[in-house]
Amino acid sequence: MLEEAGEVLENMLKASCLPLSFIVFLPAVLLLVAPPLPAADAAHEFTVYRMQQYDLQGQAYGTRNAVLNTEARTVEADVLSRRCVMMRLVDFSYEQYQKALRQSAGAVVIILPRAMAAVPQDVIRQFMEIEPEMLAMETIVPVYFAVEDEALLSIYEQTQAASASQGSASAAEVLLHTATANGFQMVTSGAQSKAVSDWLITSVEGRLTGLGGEDLPTIVIVAHYDSFGVAPWLSHGADSNGSGISVLLELARLFSRLYTYKRTHAGYNLLFFASGGGKFNYQGTKRWLEDNLDHTDSSLLQDNVAFVLCLDTLGRGNGLHLHVSKPPKEGTLQYAFLRELEMVAASQFPEVRFSMVHKKINLAEDMLAWEHERFAIRRLPAFTVSHLESHRDGLRNSIMDVRSRVDSKTLTRNTRIIAEALTRVIYNLTKKGTPADLQVFTEQMIQQEQIDSVMDWLTNQPRAAQLVDKDSTFLNTLEYYLSRYLKDVRQHHVKADKRDPEFVFYDQLKQEMNAYRVKPAIFDLLLALCIGAYLGVAYFAVQHFGLLYKTVQRISLKMKQQGSLSLRHRGRRRPKRSWHFCFQIAEPRQGALELPCVSERGLRASGWAQKAFLQPSGLSYHSPRPCLSF
Repeated sequence: MLEEAGEVLENMLKASCLPLSFIVFLPAVLLLVAPPLPAADAAHEFTVYRMQQYDLQGQAYGTRNAVLNTEARTVEADVLSRRCVMMRLVDFSYEQYQKALRQSAGAVVIILPRAMAAVPQDVIRQFMEIEPEMLAMETIVPVYFAVEDEALLSIYEQTQAASASQGSASAAEVLLHTATANGFQMVTSGAQSKAVSDWLITSVEGRLTGLGGEDLPTIVIVAHYDSFGVAPWLSHGADSNGSGISVLLELARLFSRLYTYKRTHAGYNLLFFASGGGKFNYQGTKRWLEDNLDHTDSSLLQDNVAFVLCLDTLGRGNGLHLHVSKPPKEGTLQYAFLRELEMVAASQFPEVRFSMVHKKINLAEDMLAWEHERFAIRRLPAFTVSHLESHRDGLRNSIMDVRSRVDSKTLTRNTRIIAEALTRVIYNLTKKGTPADLQVFTEQMIQQEQIDSVMDWLTNQPRAAQLVDKDSTFLNTLEYYLSRYLKDVRQHHVKADKRDPEFVFYDQLKQEMNAYRVKPAIFDLLLALCIGAYLGVAYFAVQHFGLLYKTVQRISLKMKQQGSLSLRHRGRRRPKRSWHFCFQIAEPRQGALELPCVSERGLRASGWAQKAFLQPSGLSYHSPRPCLSF
């Protein structure tokens, strides 16, 4: 029976002009002819930068997770649960970010443009307002940032198209699209984040000793070098506080030249301090003050501090503001510096708006507003010079604070104003009758190219406190630069207390992410259903092969008849048709006797037809298959 069924199937294939070998080898031919998927389209590896994760004074900030292995979606999709939500910076908003967190997204990846300077100003301002809110909200959802490239942009556009089609199509179309469309599985290569033990915050100090006795007044010049933003590896801190460190280094260079010669060697000690951990409530400054005021018998900070000048965000704007916790009293040296600063700005740079901003220290807040407040708490006269009117400006803690945000001419101008005012105080030039418009430092002494080179070096690397260890190249270069102009240059380290740490940093801040092109999970289910249906049909065919055989036989006969009719309609002459019948004559005792096939005319002539059709008693006939010939 199986052989006959095979013959019938072969006849069907021949009649349909479709060879069996063609069906067998068609999938292989298609696989060979189809172009292979490029490797870049099948998988793409790119670097991602995780959002901040740290503990400060017992309070947790940022994301608490680093592992990612989920399917990509854009924020336009209806379902974001356990999905990696991709957003572009130009389309990013805090409402979309909250939507992803509310729906328990598996992760969030924010794509940043390659050239931050080309981003519209309204987008930059909006994102700088969002950054503090993102950090203040503790979440277990991993949040990553990636720099845009062609492959990543293509992945985003394909994912966005898939998400948009799911939102506007019907249920059947969504199911079909979900089963057939390609998706992207986002996987990070790193492990879960963990706390970094025994991390050191390093500061660098140096001094210029004044000419005269031992009890000389000391002027302290301070600037923190570390940067801060929503992602540590993207925090370059150009204006805050690369500009402050740049001014400090330039002041060290200028006054070292003045202190080299006896005629210009002033009677003030100058103490320079490049502090670390400034963005973490000024941890480096806090421990430095404790070590010098509480645990040291002799220190420049204990003897006679005239005032402390803190430098912060000086690279933009037409304003210059002196922030104080307590207004200086008339007759003090800090009051004299305030007046000199105001006079130099008015006489030499009239376009600069100068003002004093008074703000009391709020000890109830977790974070201090300015670095001078650390000194004011220890009853040291201090103030901060900045072009910002408020400490709440988002530029101070943003990844948008890049090199292009600093104006070189403005930074050079502010450096000159501070240097001129400080010089007039140290050498008491006003009381000596020196005109206010007299420039002590010429353009050859304060060169914009020198300041630009320092700024390029500072902004060429992220300076987040979690990334600058005690052996980093940045600290070694900073120490070497200060040692060229200052004396007794050394590092000062701060380690968090193991019992009650004031700060805790975490690792896994930079990882490699892979985007794999995959089919959705429902595709596997649909494929399993198809395979099950195929096996069910095969099982049914084997169990009911007799019925299948008869069905195929009838179909084969019908196809033959249709084939013969098609031949007659091709213009050929119809041949004379004759019918042949096969009869079986059954006798009561002898069994069945099969007569040879005879024509209809022969039956009539012999009289068999009449006998056969009348069915006489004792005889029976049947014709299970007609013999047809043409």
